[in-house]
Amino acid sequence: MQPASQPSAPTPDSRPAGAAGAGPAAPSAPGSPSGDSAAVGRRVSDGAATPIIPDCCNLGITARILVPLNLGALLIAALTGATASDMLVRALAIVAVLEPVAIASLLTLCGVRRLTTGRSYAVQWASGLAVPVVLTFVACLIAIRYMAPELTGGAWLGWLLVRCLTAAAIAALIFEFFRLRTLSFAPSLTEARLQALQARIRPHFLFNSLNTVLGLMRGDPRRAEYTLENLADLFRVFMRDTRELVPLDEEVVTCQQYIAIEELRLGDRLQVNWLLDDMPGDALLPSLLLQPLIENAVHHGIEPRTEPGLMSVRIARAGDRVQVEILNPLSENPPTRSGNQMALSNVRERLMLLYDMEAELKTEAIDGQFRLQLAFPYRKERRRRDVRRHFNPYR
Repeated sequence: MQPASQPSAPTPDSRPAGAAGAGPAAPSAPGSPSGDSAAVGRRVSDGAATPIIPDCCNLGITARILVPLNLGALLIAALTGATASDMLVRALAIVAVLEPVAIASLLTLCGVRRLTTGRSYAVQWASGLAVPVVLTFVACLIAIRYMAPELTGGAWLGWLLVRCLTAAAIAALIFEFFRLRTLSFAPSLTEARLQALQARIRPHFLFNSLNTVLGLMRGDPRRAEYTLENLADLFRVFMRDTRELVPLDEEVVTCQQYIAIEELRLGDRLQVNWLLDDMPGDALLPSLLLQPLIENAVHHGIEPRTEPGLMSVRIARAGDRVQVEILNPLSENPPTRSGNQMALSNVRERLMLLYDMEAELKTEAIDGQFRLQLAFPYRKERRRRDVRRHFNPYR
């Protein structure tokens, strides 16, 4: 069973949250529309400068912006109010304007960032600051009759100007904070941690596979040769740069090659049902993200059993997310060999580094089955690949 290959079209910047960025590239020369348009949508890893506007599509960044803003509004109301009732009125007045402006700005900046990433810093700053300023102006223009009905003549223009300048200053501080935060983590901390996490997977898997080959050398040398050919393909996967994201269908091929090796050792006890009809093969994810989860299911759910066990792997797209579900039977007997005990914690930490709060990994035991559910953002492969890896168990 091999995953369907789906063509993919170039898409705007979809760099995962928390991923390390490369050094800034030289911005396009002013007045050079051809260079500017070519840079739009480029990733930092492709040479684009670190974006000025933070990734407001990311739930973690959105929460880190909204919470301090609302706390600051409450603090201002507490410092300027004379009585408790006055503080409450001031807090409600500030939040009535701040909350819709902040939420609308974040939603708008989510799209603006995609359009301006890769352009000159001047364009990014101007576009980013214009959004909260314009929305603040509109919101205050609507609310001025309720918040400051005593203003007459040109006084209300000054009232509006102060609030628009305040919105621009707050936005500039937020942009600079997240830009410096991204630079502070890139590339050393995030990349080093990802490489360390992935390096822990490689020797464990390879040693177990070589032990399987050794067991086949005398009894079935032909099958041992097929297994070594699969291992050669997997070595190429393991030598890949840990910072590289791979298409989902290639990651599934790696998992199927691993299952083929385990089937030689476990025989009919291992049965796998691949449900991949709705799988988005062009979705990008970190290399070797699913293989430890598959290995964990085989080790804990199938290996301790004496009778055949069915493992189910379902991958599908749900809106803008990719959902993975792995089901394996629960066993009352302990495993016969030490397994990949760090699999779940490893994957959770890698998801946090790459996707922040946008990815989710849940596990539960129900009706004699252990169910693992993984969800992460659907970000398409930017270029169509002419050659795809396919799994052939009969070669």
